[in-house]
Amino acid sequence: MESSPQDPPNTGQPVDRPAEAGREAIARLLDANLDRAREGLRVIEDWCRFGLDRDDLVARTKDLRQRLGLLHEDRFKQARHTASDPAAGLGHPAQESRRTPSQVVAANCARVQEALRVLEEFARSEAPELARQAAAGRYALYDLELAVLRARQGGHERRAQLAQCRLYLITSPSPQLEATVAAALEAGVRLVQYRSKDAADGERWREARALRQLCARHGALFIVNDRLDLALALDADGVHLGQGDLPPAVARRLLGPERLIGRSTGELAQLHQAVADGCDYVGVGPVNATPTKPGRAPIGLAYVRQAASESPIPFFAIGGIELATLAAVRAAGGQRVAVVRAITGAADPGQASRDLLAALA
Repeated sequence: MESSPQDPPNTGQPVDRPAEAGREAIARLLDANLDRAREGLRVIEDWCRFGLDRDDLVARTKDLRQRLGLLHEDRFKQARHTASDPAAGLGHPAQESRRTPSQVVAANCARVQEALRVLEEFARSEAPELARQAAAGRYALYDLELAVLRARQGGHERRAQLAQCRLYLITSPSPQLEATVAAALEAGVRLVQYRSKDAADGERWREARALRQLCARHGALFIVNDRLDLALALDADGVHLGQGDLPPAVARRLLGPERLIGRSTGELAQLHQAVADGCDYVGVGPVNATPTKPGRAPIGLAYVRQAASESPIPFFAIGGIELATLAAVRAAGGQRVAVVRAITGAADPGQASRDLLAALA
């Protein structure tokens, strides 16, 4: 009896037809999801290129897409059979509701994440390296999606939240640092700056990372003092710069348009320069003598009055401000204050935070 042209060659070995069919189905599945992931990444990449003009985000997206392309083997493509795919061309009404770039980006990020998850699950036996790259890419895309959406917002949400903040907690080194900040956040503080001048980099990283996570859980803005590298590594909401630190224009090029930049100022000319440099807020002080600024003479309330009448951006009076001195600052026009010891040195940081917030309301 002659064999059918469709029969496999007779090797003398039994053919496991269900297993062969299963491998064919997996190959088709991998091909479809590689196509889906690469197409979605191209949508995101082109928006980063033409809509955001962000070469850094283009590079990150392109890298993910190219790595998947290198693993899109011919055997997967040859298993493709669109005509027999029952879901080919199947749409959903939700696709018609994507009217804004943010909606398109979010939908395609979700599409890529879902495709990568399928690849991760089904490629383990057929293509282990593809499974590994899909898992790594999925986690990378979580961060990339957030960066793209924040770039689209241009920092508007951060700046809107900053405008609502009246109390700014600046940390100082303490064995109870994390517990102190947690108590302040639970009391309602929504703006925190990590400040540590003398700690080793490893210690700074551990402390700042813990505070970054705390702020994220409470929906609070997290600012890093001086260190742009640390702010970028932690995806902080911004940095605060002193007069002797990196110029704000340089910081802006490194941080991008969506993060916040604050600047310490001690006179009106410095405030005007901070505004010209594109800073989002300024510190005004030191109003009173404070051990956090040794050797700096207090400038009193005159500059607070000037800032109240001339500053077009939010300003925070700073320097030895506590509950007992707050009324005078308010009377001079200071509606926002930054404090260190008033919270970090309090026996009950949570209650101290609540008292200050109530006095600023």
